[in-house]
Amino acid sequence: MTLQPPSTAPDPPPAASSAPATSDAVPTPHSAPVGLGRILPVDRMEAFPGRWVGGVAMVLGPLLMLAGALTRVRSDFFFPAQLAAYERHPGLMATSYALFAAGNLLLWPAVVLLAARIAARSPGWGLWGGMLALCGLFARAFHAGVDHMAFRLADAEGAAAATRAVAETYGAFQIFSALNLAVLAGWLVLALGSRRTQVLGPARALALALMAGLPLGALKGTTLLSLVALTGLTVALVPMGFGLLRQGPRPSRAAVLRWIPLALGTLALMVVLGQAG
Repeated sequence: MTLQPPSTAPDPPPAASSAPATSDAVPTPHSAPVGLGRILPVDRMEAFPGRWVGGVAMVLGPLLMLAGALTRVRSDFFFPAQLAAYERHPGLMATSYALFAAGNLLLWPAVVLLAARIAARSPGWGLWGGMLALCGLFARAFHAGVDHMAFRLADAEGAAAATRAVAETYGAFQIFSALNLAVLAGWLVLALGSRRTQVLGPARALALALMAGLPLGALKGTTLLSLVALTGLTVALVPMGFGLLRQGPRPSRAAVLRWIPLALGTLALMVVLGQAG
């Protein structure tokens, strides 16, 4: 019997993968930014809109709304007195309503970020709290548009004519009236969700729930309840906003010097185009 030496033939090459090669690999968290990211870097975020946008919104939104309410605190609550006050002090009242509307606009990133943090621990509370609160913000934005048109009518025809027009059309149907319940309920659901998930402590969750008492509708003045509700919103969100801004690394000076001119230029362009129609 003849013994055969062990085979020295090379191993066959591995079979080619059936999946085609692709260069669209998903970047890892440590991969360098490409394209626009090299010029205008953006922090990697746990959830949209991120800690910078969300943190700034949590600080400025409540403070602007509170400033707007305080600016018209001397005028009576209902729309005839609001229009009469506008006729006497147009600059003051226009500023008051503009501050309130700007704060309401800035609240949407704050609500989105808060709802995302709640949803990370309890998806249902985050979903419904965020959806209801955002719908409420949209309704208040619509009311701000009504306020603007009423003031323009007062400029053109006088406060008495504007008051008659508002009184005759106040109960007219419009789709945003369906969101009136969301204006109130959204803050309650967010407050309960933030407490159940421990995103906010009991005191600040209760302060957030006070926003359900903020009066809604067009041409509304300021009452004690308004100030309590907006103070509660400030107590609930402003510390959280500052906390978010302090988390993580600060942006480099080069990034700040690139972002600030771009942001200011974009805002100026939007204002100019908006005025042009």
